[in-house]
Amino acid sequence: MNQDEFNALPDDLNQLKQLVLSSRAALESKNKVVIEHSKALDDKQTEILRLNEIIKLFQGRAFGKSSEKSPDQAELFDEAEAESVNADDLTADIVEEMESDPIQPAIKSPVKSGRKPLPKELERIVVEHDISDHEKTCDCGCQKTHIGNDVSEQLDIIPAVIQVIQHRRKKYVCKACEGKIQVAALPPQAIPKSNASPGLLAHIAVAKYQDDLPLFRMETIFSRLGIHLPRNTMASWMMKCSELLQPLYNLMNDQLLASGYIHMDETPVQVLKEPDKSPESKSYMWVRKTGDPDIPVVLFDYASSRRADVAQSLLPDFQGYLQTDDYAGYNKVAKTKGITQLGCFAHARRKFIDAQKVSPSKNGKVSKADMAVQMIAKLYGIEKTIKEKSIEERYDTRQQKSRPQLEKMKTWLDKALLNTLPKGKTGEALAYAHKNWVKLTEYIKDGRLNIDNNTVENAIRPFAIGRKNWMFSDSQKGAKASAMLYSMIETAKANNIEPYQYLRSVFTRLPQAESVESVEGLLPWNIDLIES
Repeated sequence: MNQDEFNALPDDLNQLKQLVLSSRAALESKNKVVIEHSKALDDKQTEILRLNEIIKLFQGRAFGKSSEKSPDQAELFDEAEAESVNADDLTADIVEEMESDPIQPAIKSPVKSGRKPLPKELERIVVEHDISDHEKTCDCGCQKTHIGNDVSEQLDIIPAVIQVIQHRRKKYVCKACEGKIQVAALPPQAIPKSNASPGLLAHIAVAKYQDDLPLFRMETIFSRLGIHLPRNTMASWMMKCSELLQPLYNLMNDQLLASGYIHMDETPVQVLKEPDKSPESKSYMWVRKTGDPDIPVVLFDYASSRRADVAQSLLPDFQGYLQTDDYAGYNKVAKTKGITQLGCFAHARRKFIDAQKVSPSKNGKVSKADMAVQMIAKLYGIEKTIKEKSIEERYDTRQQKSRPQLEKMKTWLDKALLNTLPKGKTGEALAYAHKNWVKLTEYIKDGRLNIDNNTVENAIRPFAIGRKNWMFSDSQKGAKASAMLYSMIETAKANNIEPYQYLRSVFTRLPQAESVESVEGLLPWNIDLIES
């Protein structure tokens, strides 16, 4: 303050106090604005960092490798320098463990060179090749002796055999009285008054729902063979087949709900003619799979939404273990029904791998994401050693090895959360693991349980691949038919039965089934397949 400014101050004390208070208020107001601007700038910088991570992640997914294998194939990635930490800043015992006991690369069996032999069960057509008669006489004049054969094999294929099954129903009449004509009955058919045999129906179903071949392509293939078979006819057949399969589905559903352990997930599907919804809107295919490896059941169910009440309707009166991702709808079901919910370590691991991808290493520093992936890999390593063990052995090993590893990870997780930005990929991964920790670690309490939900995700994969080809369902009825046929095919595969053979046998026998017992005999774990 210069002399002129000092002289301008009022001599009255009250006026001077008022001036000071006014100046202080103005200064506080300016400070508040500065603080707000600084906070806004920090928020923008955090958002820029988050968006850069998202861009890097999408670039990695678009142009990088899709594998999520543990870091035994390349160097570990580190986070950005701002989030990198020195070993001294980490939990000492975990760092020491990483340095002394890293994940070892998987030892691969040496690959045998040369062509693999053709399957022994294939029919052999023997073609003999001999030398000429004059070559059988040696230059010395002696006759050469046959000492064996040099055998080589070629794989041959004959195009699909298409035949017509002609049903001749004999007719009888009494010529004496010219009474009523009696005709031999035709056995019940999968689709009455149709020219589709069980074999053809099974072929179409497997081609579309296992081999991902859209109906319009099948129409073209049949046309090349001289057969006119419109796609709308085939679509109608598939919907009628789904209606036929309903009793079998009901028994599978009973088996699943009684299993006491269910994996569950869902995936989007587009249905063009969904009531009160635009053609571009999402509907969902829900998938449930038993955790019981002895009698596996895989069921698909179509629903127009992803609401929790759909999940509830698919689990009526279910009691036991439910393994899912962190979708809130499942959490609600677990609370209302008293179900013990399990989390998925594969989902948790995936989030840390995303954090690795967006934060390249700098200065050789070990990142939090690297450490998390390392610790989760150790848990999976334990699971690999007990995969073929009994339930009791699995439980004991988890108590001895997995529990200490989980306790160590939880200690590290609590500490790492305190010094990590919450909006970054690493912060999101840490928050996910912390939020779901109880569900993630539930698996060690029972030898029957799995560390992740991969078994149902693997069951969804054929549907997701097929969706890329046929893209959408025309109607709700079509989507429900797809769900039914996917259920039959995936359950057959889970029981190590070839889907075509299974469906052909079912389409032949199910129309003739007259009791619950006869339908039960067609379940994949009970059926005697019809030989080709």
